[in-house]
Formats: sequence, C-alpha cells, structure tokens
Amino acid sequence: MIRSVWNVTLRLVPALVVDAALVLVAYGLAFLLRFEGSVPEEYLVGFREVAPVALLVYLAVNYLFGVYDRMWSYASSSEVMNIWVAVMVATGLLTGLDVLAGSQRPVPLSVVVLGGVFVLGFFTLLRYRWRLVTGFLLRWRASRGARKRVLIVGAGEAGQLLAWQLKNLAHTYDVVGFIDDDPRKKGMRVHGARVLGDRSSIPSAAAMKAVDTIVIAIHRLSGSDFRDILARCQETHAQVKVLPNVLGMMDNNVGEPLLRDIGVEDLLGRKAVPVDQEMCHRLLRGKVVLVTGAAGSIGSELCRQIVQFSPSRLLLLDNNESGLHDLTLQLQRQANGTDILHPVVADILRREKLERLFSRWRPQVIFHCAAYKHVPLMEEHPDEAVLVNVIGTRNVCELASEAGAERFVLISTDKAVTPVSVMGMTKRLCEMMVLAMPRDATCRFTAVRFGNVLNSRGSVIPTFLRQIETGGPVTVTDARMTRFFMGPLEAVNLILQAATLTGGGDIFVLDMGEEIRIVDLAQRLIRLRGLRVGEDIEIAYSGVRPGEKLEERLYDPALEERAPTTHPYIFRVRQSQAAPQKDLWAKVDSLAGLAHRVGDGPGPAALLTALQESVGALREKTAS
Repeated sequence: MIRSVWNVTLRLVPALVVDAALVLVAYGLAFLLRFEGSVPEEYLVGFREVAPVALLVYLAVNYLFGVYDRMWSYASSSEVMNIWVAVMVATGLLTGLDVLAGSQRPVPLSVVVLGGVFVLGFFTLLRYRWRLVTGFLLRWRASRGARKRVLIVGAGEAGQLLAWQLKNLAHTYDVVGFIDDDPRKKGMRVHGARVLGDRSSIPSAAAMKAVDTIVIAIHRLSGSDFRDILARCQETHAQVKVLPNVLGMMDNNVGEPLLRDIGVEDLLGRKAVPVDQEMCHRLLRGKVVLVTGAAGSIGSELCRQIVQFSPSRLLLLDNNESGLHDLTLQLQRQANGTDILHPVVADILRREKLERLFSRWRPQVIFHCAAYKHVPLMEEHPDEAVLVNVIGTRNVCELASEAGAERFVLISTDKAVTPVSVMGMTKRLCEMMVLAMPRDATCRFTAVRFGNVLNSRGSVIPTFLRQIETGGPVTVTDARMTRFFMGPLEAVNLILQAATLTGGGDIFVLDMGEEIRIVDLAQRLIRLRGLRVGEDIEIAYSGVRPGEKLEERLYDPALEERAPTTHPYIFRVRQSQAAPQKDLWAKVDSLAGLAHRVGDGPGPAALLTALQESVGALREKTAS
C-alpha cells in the first residue's frame, strides 16, 4: 500500500507542478496581451490574490476528468477532448467567480477567458508534444524520400480507414485518388484525395496520376467483381495489393501489414463458410475416426480439422509413409500431447490388413479419401484406377458396414458426372456403390462431390507457379477450358458439415461458386508476379489431354436433381433410384478380373471398354 501511494505521488506531483506553472504563464501572457504589455498595478495585486484559487480549480478539474490517469504518449487524438472539456469547465468556474465579484473584480473578465484559451493550448501541447515532434520528423523524412503513389479502389469505410492509415502511420505512401462505383461519390474528396471515377476509370486514372500501387479496399466483394476489378488493375503498370483483415487495419501494432499481396485464394473471392460447430462436435467428439488417404491434400486437412473436435482416436491410413510421418508430427503438436493419433501404413487393397484394423479399433466415422486422382496417368493405367478406386472403396465400404460404423463419407469429384475419363468413371462407380449399400444397416453411407482444390498435389496452380518461376512458358491445354475451384479448408469444413446432414444413401454437392477459365487464371498468376503475358512469360496451348473435358458439371440434369439442404453451401443430389447392389457388385467383380489380367492378354483397351460399358449400363438401370 505504501509503495503504491509513493508511486502515485511520484507520478502525480511533477504533473501538477508543471500544469501549475503553465497556468501562471498562460495568465501572464493573457495580461500582457490584454493591456498591450503595460499591466496596471492593481490587477497584478488582484491576480496574486486569486492565483491560488485559479491553480486549485484547474488542477482539481484536471484530476476529476482523468487527465492525470492517461499515458498520453499512446493516447489517440480523440482523447484531447478530455483536456478541452476539463479546461472549459475550469475556465467557466473561474469566469463565474469573477462575475460574482461584481465591479470589484480582481481580474478582468477578458483576461480570465483569454487565459483559459492559453491554458488549453499549453495543456494540449504538453501532452501531445512527442506525437507532434515525431509526426513532423516522419513527414519531413518522407518528403525527402521517394513516396509511392497509391490509388485506392473503394471509398467506403475500409478505403477511408486505409487512407487515414497510409497518411498518418505509413508516410512512404501518397494517396492520390479513389475509385468507387457509386456515382454519387465521384468528384468528392476523402482525406484530401478525390474520387476519380468508377472501376472502368482505373487504367486512365492510374496513368494520369502516375500510380505506383493500386489497393483494392473492399471487404465484401463477390468473386466475379473482384476478378473484374483485378483485370482492370492489371491493365496498368502498377502493383496491385489488397487489405489484410479488418483487425489488422484497425491496430497496426498486431503485426499485420497495412497492405498485402494478392494470393491465389483471393482470385476466388469466396466468403467464409459458416459451419455448425456443435453438430460437428456431436458427430466426432469421443469417436474413433478413420481417414483413408490421410497424407493427401484433402485427407491431411480433414485430419487437422478433426483433431479440433476431440475424437477419442484418429486413425491415419495411407500408403505414403513419408507423408504420413510428416502429418503425424504436425498433428502431435496440434493434439497438445494427447494420445489420440494412430498412423497406419497400409494399402486399401490389402483387405486382410483392413480387417485387422477394423476389428481392433471399430471406427465409428470414416472419411474415405484414398484414390488415384490424376486424370492423364489413369488413362494410361486404368487397371490401377479400377483396383484402387473401385475395389479399394468396396473393401472399406463393406468393412464399415460389418463393423457397425455410424458414418461413411466418400470424397468424390465433379469428374464423376457424365464421366469420360478413367478416373471419373471409377469415382462414379464409387458413388454408385455408396448408394447401393443397405439402408437398414447401422452405418449411414454418403458421398460428397466437389471440384478442384487450390494448391492440391498435381493441380494446375502449383504447376503454373513452377512454370512462372522458371521463366515459362505456362502451358494451358485449351483457351476454352474452365474449372471449379475451392480452398482446402473450405472444402473440408463443408465435408464435415455434410457428414452431419446425411440420413444415408446421399450424394451431396458443394457450392463451388463460378467456373473460372484456366487461361484467365494463368494470366492473373503471371501478373501477380509483376510479369506481363507475351512479354515476360508466354502462354503455350498444349491441347486437351486424354480424359479431359473442356468444362465440368457438379450434377447430371438428365439423371439427378439438385435440392437444397439446411446449409446454404451444401446441396443434396436426388436420383430416381440406386443401381441394384447385385448388378453393381457383378460389374465390379468383372472389372476387377480384367484389371488383374491386363498384362496377360486383354490389355488396357479391353478394360477401358468394359469400364465404359459398365458405367453406361448402370446409368441406364439407375435412370429407368
């Protein structure tokens, strides 16, 4: 207690002494100004009598208004209002006392008011002295160095806040104008910079103002609008930046940069996906969960998210031992030392090992990600695609049913819709097997179908980035080719949510947003690296590869009907009926026999023909 009082005294007494001195100086200046340097003797005597009262009033009011409780070196400019209000109250009290004295006023009323004005200036200057000095020095240094000329797209709250930040915190920038689609804002000024026009004006405004950097400062922006604005920005020679998160803007001390480069995820312009955390907890908490293909792009992200929902055991199955080892090390840190991880090096074709795994652990929730996914490679090796994708999936399905699991979720693909590739046809057979599993069993079987995942292994984006880094050319199969894209975290969150919605025998389709032309994606990735198409990096067209389609679809209108669910980003695909399991299993057995004998006589062509006929025949049975 004594130490606390002593610390307060050490902090408060010097501030009171300095403020008292400033009050005396302020009134001295007020007297000199009021009487033009020649102050009558009676007023000097009168002020000596009232000075203790004036000091007491100013210091007491300052204390009551908390002026001495603030760390002014970190205070915002809005807190100057505390000083102003305190000085006005104190000056008002002294003015009232002076008026009550009547004709015998010891100090002229004009001196009281003018003294209050000087006191306000001195108190403010004292507490903001370092902010003023450092601000002046920063601006002086910036004026002597090169400043980047910035054009801000978006004159709303985010754009205005950014302009203030750039002007007051980052003095290496000079905001030269704004772009906004609201015609009412055109010609108006924001923090001294004029709104120059709408998005169509970006190229001309950037040229006219010699812009170095364009910042897209609109947080709520659709993917199509973002890509349209980005395309117009890329017609200029300026760098293109975007805002970090809102908290990073509001508090630049948290480590977020004021501006950041545009990432691949920004090109999608997708909003955060809402997920019912409680439903996911009910699905996974305390359960034994199995993820096949755990070391893959989707499998590994699934494992990272599942750990957060506190399963009793997470079985990580993959035949990629290095990837599985690395993933296990990552998840051990995330699991905070709990003993819930069990990595399993295994092939889903080895049914006897899978049987031992299911017998020992009795997994309750199964996410089946293991599959061959590379379209051109599977065209060359259809036997491997049939064995791993089809027979492997049947193994896991049947064992899940025998073990009394609660949920089985197949990770499917848009290439399974009216498939033309080996990979697509095998994944379509997998979907049909899920639909054919018994509905009266304990386990609810479902499939989740979606398109390409950003930055997944073998996907087009890492390939493009590698080609750009090596100087090109960037190879695009066809200028007309389009694909759906989604971030891995978003895909996994929706997979988990879909697993909570199934009643069994479902195929769910995720909302993938808009199709993106692959050539547009390549051009934007090149420009994001500060390079120009045709000048720095060439785009070469290689032709459509075997098994590829120019565009993908998420459901087959001739066979399927898309219906909404309780989640806005998840849709249920309704089919007239499932293919009979007896017929399906017979086709699968026949394909497996051909796949095992590919090297003995029939060859890949015969297997491919049988695969096409099987999918076509089963499709007709399903549609009938």
